[in-house]
Amino acid sequence: MTKRVAAIDCGTNSIRLLIADVHPRTGKADDVVREMRIVRLGEGVDATGRLAPAALERTFNACLEYQELIERNSGGTPIPLRFVATSATRDAENRQEFTDGVKAILGVEPYVATGDEEARFSFSGATAELPHDRHDPPYLVIDIGGGSTEFVLGDADGVIAARSVDMGCVRMYERHLKSEGAATQAQIKAARADIEKLIDRAAEAVPLEDARTLVGLAGTVTTLGALALDLDEYDSEQIHLSHMTLGRVRDLTERLLGMTPEERKAVPVIHPGRADVIGAGALVLLAIMERVAPSLTAPEAVVSERDILDGIAASIA
Repeated sequence: MTKRVAAIDCGTNSIRLLIADVHPRTGKADDVVREMRIVRLGEGVDATGRLAPAALERTFNACLEYQELIERNSGGTPIPLRFVATSATRDAENRQEFTDGVKAILGVEPYVATGDEEARFSFSGATAELPHDRHDPPYLVIDIGGGSTEFVLGDADGVIAARSVDMGCVRMYERHLKSEGAATQAQIKAARADIEKLIDRAAEAVPLEDARTLVGLAGTVTTLGALALDLDEYDSEQIHLSHMTLGRVRDLTERLLGMTPEERKAVPVIHPGRADVIGAGALVLLAIMERVAPSLTAPEAVVSERDILDGIAASIA
């Protein structure tokens, strides 16, 4: 028998809602509602250490929309809701202001996950539907968010090692690649050096060389998955469990960094709220793939549409 639950994942760039009927034994979920809003909660947090008033307002407006959706799909009976906040909220001095605002709207206090907790939620969500007979363990799951990237190594029995590092697409964009034009070689070089240092930090806790299958998730990876498939419009069913080769990711990264944000906005499968940061996210994925490719069964990444949000929903059930 399934249990209807609601899960909200609030990251640095987006806030997402999943209302699902979850099978308690397996953790697999049947979607009822899956929504995403780009709110850029973490705008400027890397530099100021604070959540900006405009970013909080955007996030609270999304929470109001989600509250209506939860009530509309509850069937007249309150359903359990878990709200998990991640990188931007962990880093913010004024996170209590965020917590109080969310609680006033949704009636639950956001749970600010540690990096390791975020990593475990991501692994649970990403591997639930992975065909284990076609992908060799151990699996390295990478969740490239706006403020951080989670590295999780595990197998069918669960997580072996995990580490979260401050290496998200928004953070790298704001540090190194923020420009109205295409990225310069100097900007790319500085970003790549920063990314390499952060991968080294992840490798202190996670034996990256043990990975045989690389699984990527979250908006950067799924958007690149859509581009790799040459889709005219975003199609999650085609993207889910598709494969991107290292060569394809290298070509896409070069292409995206060579475009202006306005040119990226004209690409149908790139969400307008992701157009400025997608090049930075692609650079993060490329650097990770190049680091782990020698140990993989095939030099490619499996794209998962199931992620931390699904892990949160499973944890409720």
